[in-house]
Amino acid sequence: MHKDNNNTGAPSTPTARLRHRKRSSEAVGDASKENGGRLLVNDQNKYKSMWIRAQSTIWMIGSFAFVVYMGHLYITAMVVVIQIYMAKELFNLLRKANEERQLPGFRLLNWHFFFTAMLFVYGRILNQRLYNTVTSGKSLYQLVISLIKYHMVICYSLYIAAAVCSWHSSGIDIITCKINSGFMWFILTLKKKMYKYQFGQYAWTHMILIVVFTQSSFTVANIFEGIFWFLLPATLIVINDIFAYICGFFFGKTPLIKLSPKKTWEGFIGASITTMISAFVLANIMGRFQWQTCPRKDLSTGWLQCDPGPLFKPEYFTLPGWIPQWFPWKEISILPVQWHALCLGLFASIIAPFGGFFASGFKRAFKVKDFGDSIPGHGGITDRMDCQMVMAVFAYIYHQSFVVPQSVSVDMLMEQILRSLPYEEQYTLYTRLAELIRGRPT
Repeated sequence: MHKDNNNTGAPSTPTARLRHRKRSSEAVGDASKENGGRLLVNDQNKYKSMWIRAQSTIWMIGSFAFVVYMGHLYITAMVVVIQIYMAKELFNLLRKANEERQLPGFRLLNWHFFFTAMLFVYGRILNQRLYNTVTSGKSLYQLVISLIKYHMVICYSLYIAAAVCSWHSSGIDIITCKINSGFMWFILTLKKKMYKYQFGQYAWTHMILIVVFTQSSFTVANIFEGIFWFLLPATLIVINDIFAYICGFFFGKTPLIKLSPKKTWEGFIGASITTMISAFVLANIMGRFQWQTCPRKDLSTGWLQCDPGPLFKPEYFTLPGWIPQWFPWKEISILPVQWHALCLGLFASIIAPFGGFFASGFKRAFKVKDFGDSIPGHGGITDRMDCQMVMAVFAYIYHQSFVVPQSVSVDMLMEQILRSLPYEEQYTLYTRLAELIRGRPT
């Protein structure tokens, strides 16, 4: 007879979660016991934990570097995979086994909304680049123009219309499908005594769509503005996280915030200094590679070459005379983008960690230790993306506000013309511009 060794005294309920995770301790105590006793510097198993975490970190950094080297499309595909894992972890957070058994197809409705939102977001971001990729063929050109023109109608139709399939077996296998409105499907599946759970899941699904796709839309936009504007902010978050752990591991004594008991002031300050220095140095290194700085205007995968622009052209400064003679450099080169990188580093050091604190409070509210267990030593994908979400939005807003020229340029006009006018009207515009230019006195 099976004997349960985990006797907590709590009765088993039918509303147990599908996945069993470690529950966080919410016991009320003094600050020293709640925080100080759990710091990494006092943790007896810290070296084992550090080794597991280090192995996972090396694996993640290596995989990330390979994907970045492959180019824009592969990075975008990586973002899509991360989104799917994040959605899965967040869907499971409020899912209950007993209710799910009584609501067949309810999970399918959640994923239907998810992939419809994905089509809408990426269609809006990549439509012009898709157009630039397929303009060579006339028939394909017309198809792409139609898809771009009716993109919102298609997405809205997919949102309200969902195919519901059921399987029957009575001697032979029969699969029947019908088309229902997504919203009507939800209403028609409402069951007595389960209204609260169903409406909670419906609201939770749409909140996940807002959280996941808001940050991902900014992330993908950063990628196609130039891998530099995606890679540098993401790398700064990784550096800040690593050195916050290392500095807290070896020097942490003073608790930082109750929401994250293992976070210390020593780790926070050490990580901030390291991140600022790394931002200035890495911007100089990354900014010298055109495949990182050039924006991608289509969906091809070849290497990029472009005019790097003034931000990525080095400026030389002569070192002052009081520098010792044995110092090997008499002048240094600085890219103007390095000053922008300091702003990104400052945000990654001071503001972005609060995304992690928010996630910690969120997990405590639901009494779970991690969002998932897909990454040994780190938790789930969502646990690694909390600060990245905050950083991606800031990087895009900063780039659009302080880096991109605000005046109208030829490239901006051309992009608007190609996006808004059909081929015949583009040709008419070209003809009229040619007539105007020929008629002007030189």
